[in-house]
Amino acid sequence: MKVGYLQFRPLFGRVERNLNKVIKTLEHVKADLMVLPELAFTGYYFKDRQETAALAEDPASSKTVESLVGLCKERDFYLVTGFSEKHRDKVFNSSLLLGPQGIVHTYRKLHLFNEEKNWFDPGDTLLEVQEVRGAKIGMMICFDWIFPEVTRTLSLLGAQIICHPSNLVLNYCQQTMLSRCIENNIFAITANRFGIDKRPHGELRFTGKSQIVAPKGVLLQRAHSQRDSLYITEINPEEADRKNITPLNQLMDDRRPEFYAPLSQTK
Repeated sequence: MKVGYLQFRPLFGRVERNLNKVIKTLEHVKADLMVLPELAFTGYYFKDRQETAALAEDPASSKTVESLVGLCKERDFYLVTGFSEKHRDKVFNSSLLLGPQGIVHTYRKLHLFNEEKNWFDPGDTLLEVQEVRGAKIGMMICFDWIFPEVTRTLSLLGAQIICHPSNLVLNYCQQTMLSRCIENNIFAITANRFGIDKRPHGELRFTGKSQIVAPKGVLLQRAHSQRDSLYITEINPEEADRKNITPLNQLMDDRRPEFYAPLSQTK
């Protein structure tokens, strides 16, 4: 299976420009699954909730989504992208799984980072796994990485590949994702952005260094910090099904959830 990511710098509020860049960059790509950054078309550093709502779109009637689905049809691949989703009176920081047939699945970010709590509603979708060309795909978004429960839940649901659109500003997520892939023996594709969102209320710098990690925490590739990067590689998703660490230790079977009760307790 050929998988990859596109790292680039979305310009804030320039939805059509950002979309055109993605389409132009991917229009000759040969792959099965590509991953784009979090909020890939709007940019990230919103002023307030009103600005977020003004730039958000309903995926069901979005010209952006329509164009991306057209790209998936033309190139015969699947795409996971960050997306500012408008849903009734709510706005979510979402990830869309798109394919030649249209929208396959929508995931809404469970763990909002810092000022995102002022811009977005907290995610209300369960963690799920979707099948793409025989591979089992799970999605999470950016700050979800710091909660090991997310990758573990997706792994328990059978995920072989975690697609991880990101706008990372902290500098230690990339290394931590190696641990997540050791803990769960999975693949992870972290598609980050780079550059700076300079806004009247401040600025944020993003870390780049998108990467693909294989089971056992093997770093297959990591991009540079501050430049465009398109990377595609071939993997065997079935490697993620081999959960044995030793002949007598299996990652999932050896769990003892009867001793993990605090994990399921409410606040």
